[in-house]
Amino acid sequence: MNPTAHHHEYPTGLRRTVTLMVLTTVTMLYAMTVTIANVALPQIQGALSATTDEIALVVTFNIIATAVMTPMAGWMAGRWGRRAVIIWGVVGFTLASLMCGLAPSLEVLVLMRILQGGFGAPLVPLAQAIALDIYPREQRGPVQAFFGMGVVLGPIIAPSLGGYLSETYSWRWVFFMVVPFGLMTLAGVVALVQQRRREGEGRLDWTGFIALALAIAAAQYMLDRGHRLDWFESPLIMLLAGVSVMSFYFFIAHSATAERPFLSPRLLLDRNFSVGLLLTFAFGMLNFMPITLLPVMLQTLRDFPDSIVGLLIAARGSGTFLGFVIMFWASRLDPRLTVLVGFGLQGVSGWFMSQFSIDVSVWEVAWTSILQGLGVGFIWVPLTMITFSTLPDRYFNEGTAIYHLVRNFGSSVFISISIVVVLRTTSIKYFELGEHVSPLNEVLGYPAFAGVWAALGDTQTLASLSAEVVRQANMIGYVNAFTAFAAISLVALPLVLFVHGKK
Repeated sequence: MNPTAHHHEYPTGLRRTVTLMVLTTVTMLYAMTVTIANVALPQIQGALSATTDEIALVVTFNIIATAVMTPMAGWMAGRWGRRAVIIWGVVGFTLASLMCGLAPSLEVLVLMRILQGGFGAPLVPLAQAIALDIYPREQRGPVQAFFGMGVVLGPIIAPSLGGYLSETYSWRWVFFMVVPFGLMTLAGVVALVQQRRREGEGRLDWTGFIALALAIAAAQYMLDRGHRLDWFESPLIMLLAGVSVMSFYFFIAHSATAERPFLSPRLLLDRNFSVGLLLTFAFGMLNFMPITLLPVMLQTLRDFPDSIVGLLIAARGSGTFLGFVIMFWASRLDPRLTVLVGFGLQGVSGWFMSQFSIDVSVWEVAWTSILQGLGVGFIWVPLTMITFSTLPDRYFNEGTAIYHLVRNFGSSVFISISIVVVLRTTSIKYFELGEHVSPLNEVLGYPAFAGVWAALGDTQTLASLSAEVVRQANMIGYVNAFTAFAAISLVALPLVLFVHGKK
């Protein structure tokens, strides 16, 4: 059913504006938890005795749960109504956040993060659908810019406040602080978001949903555990790869032949929507990778306190905020131009990050993060406009669900790939650098180095030297990951040329 048919249910003027503000806080609530956990990752890693790839599950499993559950948003809205789904989503999300703070082990924390992602999945697409629905098409540019403020304010508030709380108290408080925000958001939704008639017949293609969920979950777990299990030398990795490929093939075949598939292939016939999804996948790959890697890098290699790391992550959010402010007035420009500028800024930021040394300063991290955030602000609104500019209104629920699914899956995939790059590079470079730290190195025979190996005679000093070699090798791994970040930014640029211009 065409959602524009129900515009009369939403009063114009002040109530519509306040409703948009409430919907923006719904988005901010979810955006907070994505960045807030990243600040405390090293502290969580130490407290729960987790390795680097294991602690990454706290981030990637939350994102993948969101990716798997996001396409159900349209079905849930059709069965129970948007208002009811958002209310129960906020309730479950807030309770899961509380349980994250109470988690006694890594396994429980990951499980609660999965529930947090699952309950939070419908919040952003349904809030976005309502925001688009209550305003006419010609006003959707400024509406998207304002709605996007929730995506920006979350990453500004959460890391700065979360970094202070985790440093002052413990990592558990980064989750506890979400609870009051969740309660305030719940009150706003109950009071202002109006109940609407359910759209559709509440039917779900369970075959397609289960196939897609298996494909995504198996692929993500394979990427998360592949390095530790030596990839295809492990029967588990081979099994996960087979399940992912077969499930995805079954999903495609079923979607192409079913009368009413879980995700309609007809949406891909829209050129701008298809190209927009490719750009969205690239954007998702770039969006969360730096704020996942930087906290661990800065705290383990540079011993930065949580509060400083939180402020640096918030600096990226301030850059995004500036980008959104600019786009609020520049939304009438050709969106293809601003998307090009946004990806270009991401690429420049990634290139400078790939030049980081082991002695990287606060200023270097701050200005590159601000530049990167500015690129995010330039991309978000015009990319949404490009993707939905020619899509019929009746596909809004389904279209926004696919849009956020692709973005989240891109984020989780590239985070896992980047961590693999860091770990594998560290292993390789440790042995390469270690070959040069030897009495057989002719350079160390020069008079300037006389007595060096005599001073390295005790075990404790040799262990310190080995730790420094690991530290240097680890930094090279991060540099390689940031180089891949810059490359993805540049690869995305030619895709914009395929976008069909529309007045």
